[in-house]
Amino acid sequence: MSTQTIRVLYIDDEESNLVAFRAGFRRQYEIYTALSAVEGIELLENVEIHVILADQKMPEITGVEFFRRISETFPDPVRILLTGYTNIEALADAINHGDVYRYVTKPWNDLELHNSIKNAYDAYKAKIDLRNKVAELEKTNDELNRFIYSISHELRAPLVSTMGVVNLVKMEGLYDSCGEYWGLIESCSNKLDYYIQKTLQYYKNNKVASENSLVSFNSLVSELVDLYAYTDTDTKFDLNIRQTGPFYGDAFRIEVILGNLISNAIRYQKEDEQNKRVSISVLATEEAAEIIISDNGVGILNEHLEKIFTQFFKTKTNHGTGLGLFIVKEALNKINGRISVTSSDLEGTTFKIFIPNVK
Repeated sequence: MSTQTIRVLYIDDEESNLVAFRAGFRRQYEIYTALSAVEGIELLENVEIHVILADQKMPEITGVEFFRRISETFPDPVRILLTGYTNIEALADAINHGDVYRYVTKPWNDLELHNSIKNAYDAYKAKIDLRNKVAELEKTNDELNRFIYSISHELRAPLVSTMGVVNLVKMEGLYDSCGEYWGLIESCSNKLDYYIQKTLQYYKNNKVASENSLVSFNSLVSELVDLYAYTDTDTKFDLNIRQTGPFYGDAFRIEVILGNLISNAIRYQKEDEQNKRVSISVLATEEAAEIIISDNGVGILNEHLEKIFTQFFKTKTNHGTGLGLFIVKEALNKINGRISVTSSDLEGTTFKIFIPNVK
């Protein structure tokens, strides 16, 4: 935009000030004037204004109050306060809360006011440019997520076929007929399936709208244990599920949270542990569900405890995607839940989860 296209609205109850402003700046800006806040709002509703000037001392409403009143309905125009007297506390409060970009004393100096308007317009352009870039980035990110979801979804079909072939080989007793090759194929297929599942979970957790329904923790925990226990049949489970009444929550995200934590509890057991165990305790009341998942696995170093919920964070012993616990935390954030963790290499890891009952 050129200088001539800068649209300035000046609100003042003294018409002589409006006339003087128009006379002094009509060649530099596209000027609109109003004698009251009501007239100013009417203009804002019909014209895209870039910079607003308002007199502080008006009979019905002060300039600062006017700016605050329009801050939500007209957030884009940059605001300059003109004042013949200085109320430092009011000005400081207005500037600190973003209601006023700058203030200029009256009678104004033409050069000072001109520079203030130019700077305000630069701030306006920067704000609009930033918003447009954010919108563009959000669109690009959404398209990328959709692409990743689509590719991940399509990859599962041939992968499931490969895993099916491995199962057929096992059924026919040929699993060991080619040395370690079938085992390598199975291991790589399971690992790839794990990565794909985490990618799909990440996408769905970000995109699927929250939908609350009745949750049975007895059924849900039992199903998840059966689903993940096959990866290590030596691990023993100790379940203590107590649900005192109906519990309503986001069943999809609760399943994602518990599934990731149960899967990790099994995955990170000590290889030489003779008594592998996972303990799952649930107390679901009319207020909330308090869940504790403990294992006697390899544990997490103290310096890593604050980082484990970070996207793609992996320790030297973590061979996962670095997404599991990040997805857990994001899912809990969406349902107003909380999570805490304690761990040691001697006793294993304990996660405590709090999920409100939305009833």
